[in-house]
Amino acid sequence: MNVRLVLASSSPRRRELLKSIGFEFDVMPSDIPEERAEGETPEEYVARLSREKARAIAEKHPDRWVVAADTTVVLGDQVLEKPADDADAKRMLSAISGDTHVVFTGVTLRRIEPGYADTHVTSTEVRMLPMTAHDIDWYVATGEPCDKAGAYAAQGLGGMFIDSIHGSFTNVVGLPLASLFQMLRKAGIDPLYNRPNGVH
Repeated sequence: MNVRLVLASSSPRRRELLKSIGFEFDVMPSDIPEERAEGETPEEYVARLSREKARAIAEKHPDRWVVAADTTVVLGDQVLEKPADDADAKRMLSAISGDTHVVFTGVTLRRIEPGYADTHVTSTEVRMLPMTAHDIDWYVATGEPCDKAGAYAAQGLGGMFIDSIHGSFTNVVGLPLASLFQMLRKAGIDPLYNRPNGVH
């Protein structure tokens, strides 16, 4: 029996990644505010947000499997979320230029009936090339950084500025497929056999 998932996210990157492994799904974004609690670690933050996003949608559709995720970028003790404006994007890019940061994504798989919930946090180290002021101005002018944690897209133009990635590339994009694959299997959903066209 094929499972049609619910993706609790409006991110086109997450949609593309989930589609790439052959799942059919409906997109139902949650409206959970993305605000980090005082004293919350980055791992706790993305895990909590993914749980809250999944719960918000799962409660409306108790018989559906819901996938929710949240991603953030951490440089030292700085948490770099989506930039507020172009100036903020330039600040973030200047900070990560020539340095190594960590991308954290929390993923939750949830279904109210029969009361199933599983959350996993994946981390990936990313080292950026040194970026000149001209590089940063040009990149921000493309508009790509505006809605990305850390102000860059690894799968887009921002990939030109990535020196190396240690860990999951899809985690940096926003949905760690290896982690999700294991979570689905643990829940009894085998991605290898969940194909709408019957191809195994």
